[in-house]
Amino acid sequence: MNKEQLRLKLTPIQYEVTQHNATEPPFQNEYWNNHQDGIYVDVVSGKALFSSLEKYDSGCGWPSFTRPLMDDLVAEKMDYSHGMIRREVRSRDADSHLGHVFEDGPLETGGLRYCINSASLRFIPKEDLEREGYGEYLSLFESKA
Repeated sequence: MNKEQLRLKLTPIQYEVTQHNATEPPFQNEYWNNHQDGIYVDVVSGKALFSSLEKYDSGCGWPSFTRPLMDDLVAEKMDYSHGMIRREVRSRDADSHLGHVFEDGPLETGGLRYCINSASLRFIPKEDLEREGYGEYLSLFESKA
């Protein structure tokens, strides 16, 4: 999909975040306080990236996850912007900017906090997984039923 097609498909904030590495405001984004069961997919490619089972309230104002669904779904690179040194997280397939990963997450789950912009994600509730073409992820939630 070219940039013009993306501009038509995405909202202005989704485009700025995923294509220009922008950051949405904390506590004023769609999923920071979402507690439903389901998965989060890349808003550009539709590739499944994170599960609500790995989401937790870090208090930062953005959706936070302890890990992606699979490590090979995301890529990390060093980010030296804004006078900081951080590890940027991008979707591997679409190269969408997702957010950053920090080493201040829960120690019992590995100590990582994937701090992700809601604007880079689309949430698929557990009850819609099959209908939306993500039925393979239903088994993640079976033990929670």
